[in-house]
Amino acid sequence: MRKNSLIPRVNANCATCSLRELCLPLGLNEHEIILLDKLVSHKCKIQRGEFLHRAGLRFQSLYAIRRGFFKTCILEKDGRQQVTGFYMTGELLGLDAISTETYNCDTVALEDSEVCEVPFAKLEEMSRNIPTLMHHFHKIMSREIVKDHGVMMLLGSMRAEERLAAFLLNLSRRFVKRGYSASDFILRMTREEIGSYLGLKFETVSRAFSRLQDENIISVNNKHVSIHDMDRLRSKVGNS
Repeated sequence: MRKNSLIPRVNANCATCSLRELCLPLGLNEHEIILLDKLVSHKCKIQRGEFLHRAGLRFQSLYAIRRGFFKTCILEKDGRQQVTGFYMTGELLGLDAISTETYNCDTVALEDSEVCEVPFAKLEEMSRNIPTLMHHFHKIMSREIVKDHGVMMLLGSMRAEERLAAFLLNLSRRFVKRGYSASDFILRMTREEIGSYLGLKFETVSRAFSRLQDENIISVNNKHVSIHDMDRLRSKVGNS
């Protein structure tokens, strides 16, 4: 694992970043973005398989994903890894550490990635002077709470096929927000990691994929997923 202080850093700029509408600068005027750019003055490169941070480390910064894909996970007492989330370009990492002041999960890059480091103490100070920034930050935190509730519903009330359908639909919506296809995308995570996140065994995840393929709702080629019938996929989770 690389310590945070040793992660390679290169210049970044909020004002010209293509992700500004997905990240913290949303709704800020030009002057406010310049101020924020002084706070977010670099980006960190994380190679596939490397840790951005480990559970238990002191919380100091949030990380906005500039490029790439991450998973968060915790290590169970029996040595098993429990995946707690998947995060993609334009999303924030580390929000769950604010209350405890320590990172609660390991955060691992699922592909070569870059993140913008946002020192939280400086962010709080700046937010007091920029109400729009604080408002948007509260919206991000609220969205995370809603997402957590959605995961709880997945694990508590849905069958395996319904869980997988909801998972694919969630990815589809998030890809669309980033300007990518809603129906063709690459899964950066393994079947085992999907199963851990959804509370399913590897074999159960594989069978659920096969059933959706047999019904010609999706097709899967290695990690490439094509959704052929979005309405039928939605109907699997009662959203038709």
